[in-house]
Parts: sequence; C-alpha cells; structure tokens
Amino acid sequence: MFSLIRPFIFNIDPEKAHTLAIKSLKYNFVPEKFFKVENEEKLSISLFGKSIKNPIGLAAGFDKSGEVYNQMFKLGFGFVEIGTVTPKKQFGNSKPRIFRLEKDLALINRLGFNNDGSEVVKKRIENNLPTSLLGINIGPNKETADMSEDFLKCAKTFFPLGDYITINISSPNTTGLREFHKKEVLEKLLYKINLIREESNYKKSFLLKISPDIGEKNIDEIINLILKYKINGVILTNTTDNNRENLISSNKIESGGLSGKPLTNLSTNLIKRFYKDLKNKVPIIGVGGVDSGKSAFEKIAAGASALQLYTGMVYEGPMIIKKIKSELIEILNEKGFKNIQEAIGSYSENST
Repeated sequence: MFSLIRPFIFNIDPEKAHTLAIKSLKYNFVPEKFFKVENEEKLSISLFGKSIKNPIGLAAGFDKSGEVYNQMFKLGFGFVEIGTVTPKKQFGNSKPRIFRLEKDLALINRLGFNNDGSEVVKKRIENNLPTSLLGINIGPNKETADMSEDFLKCAKTFFPLGDYITINISSPNTTGLREFHKKEVLEKLLYKINLIREESNYKKSFLLKISPDIGEKNIDEIINLILKYKINGVILTNTTDNNRENLISSNKIESGGLSGKPLTNLSTNLIKRFYKDLKNKVPIIGVGGVDSGKSAFEKIAAGASALQLYTGMVYEGPMIIKKIKSELIEILNEKGFKNIQEAIGSYSENST
C-alpha cells in the first residue's frame, strides 16, 4: 500500500507529511499481527533489563513528543525512543527545516528540538503506559542559560518513567551542544547525572548519544568516561553535518544533520571502534542507514546489541520493520547462528 501512496506523500512538504503520519498512527488501523514474522523468537533479546521481541528500535526524532510510541510497538518495533524532549516547549528552528535527498535515500534536518516540553510529555506517558521498552531522549532548550541544568531537569522528570534516558549531546542543530563531547565538559555532566541515579530508587539506565563527526582522541576520552561513570549504553550515531561530497541530490547544500544511507559506513565503523574497547561491558545501539536485513546484520556483527532506524521508514514505509526482521532471520540461518545474540560482534571475533 505504501508504494501506491508514496508519490502523494513525497509531493507534500516533508514536515507536513510527518505530521500526517503521526495523526494517522493514532487511529491504530492496521492489526499488530500483520507485522509479525515466522521464527521471530530468534530475534528476541534482553536490553537494559527488559526482554523485547526484536532488536529493531525506532530512533528519536520521529515521535518527538511521545504521541504514538505504543502504536509503533504494534508496527513491529522491539523498542521505541521518543524525543528529543526539552524542559520547556520549543518550536525549533524556522521552516523549512527537513529536506529529502531522494536519489541518496537520505534526509537533512535542522529541526532544532521542536517538542511539546517535558511536563506535557510526562503526562502523556503517565496516561498511556508503554507496552514495551521505552527510551526518552533529552536535551536542552535553545535559549537556556545552562545546558547542563536542562539535562538534569529532564533526567529528574523522566527517570521514573522511561526504561532508559538518552543524553543527546550530538545534534548538530543546537549551537554549542557538541561541546559536551569534550572531556572536561562531559565529565562534569556525567558526574551530576550519576548523582541523580544514586539518589533515586529507580533502577533505570542512562545512555549517551554520540556524533559521527568525532575524532580518535574524542573516542578514547568518551569510552573512558562511559566506563568510569558506568553509563549503561551508547547510541552510535546521530546525524552528520559532514559527508556531503558524494551526494547527488540538489538538497545536499542545505545545512543540518544528514541521515540515511550515506551514514551507513560511517556509523558502522564507529560501532566497530567502540566495540573494540567496550566489548561485553556496555551495549551499543547502532543507527545510520539501517534499511534492510543486510545493513542491520552488518551493524550487529560489528558490535551493536540493538539498532534504530528512522530515515529508512520514510523511504520504505512501515513494512520496513517486517522486511528487516524476515531478512535478518534468513541471514542468521545462512550463517548458522541460533539467535541474534550469537551474532553480536561476530566480525570482530572472527578477525581476532
């Protein structure tokens, strides 16, 4: 059905199409069983203390204000991450701010953390409890006087509600945010985040979402801080504001974060690099160019315990999850893996 309506959708402004998708999902018009696949039990994993049916997650950016996460579980996602949520409601950057790069199977966005704010999102979650693993991606308001304080406000708000909280230090669309990749700045934030965890009775997980544009020195420093402050997971990666030279679409000149197919190798290589030092210590969630069983397996074999996608769904529609699950199971069978857990880091293990 998506192939029939795609021309219509792609004639609409990308942000209007996204708004239409959110409104449509609220009607729950497709039964959950439609998205199940045979032998899906081979994809079952435990992530942040919760058993989920498969490792394919919805990346932050689609359900920014926590409106349709339970509907996304029904489409076949094993877990969903909402946000980025800021303490106060925020309009974001001026429009237009999302651009399709159809020939490159990519998007460029400079949304700027548009969302309904922490109090509204909190009430939504309280009134509509998640049916599977829910992550909440948090960030600072654009006009804040103290970005660290905004992170802490959101962490305190959502720590009792989400299964995990993602500290988003990696969007290229909020001025100064990527300064948190610097050792001294990040360490101060993680120290304060840990205080919240220690003072709380809730055993929830904190994750860090990393930029794909970091250098080797940053990688070593961030890995050391992740281990030192017992961060529970790392998301690799957010969008890139580089890597435009090989793009075809005319929209490549737009400023903002690039996502989709062009990010595939960049994010997979970073997964390999982080897995080398984090092996079996901290789970990695791989993001960037996941649009098939093959691209999903490559990230898992590189060391990702789970995956997230968003842009792939823009181009292929909601059936992409079912397709990836089926193709992943076929690949596992071909390679002799009994389940997805056995495949994690298999590239690295085979090369040693």
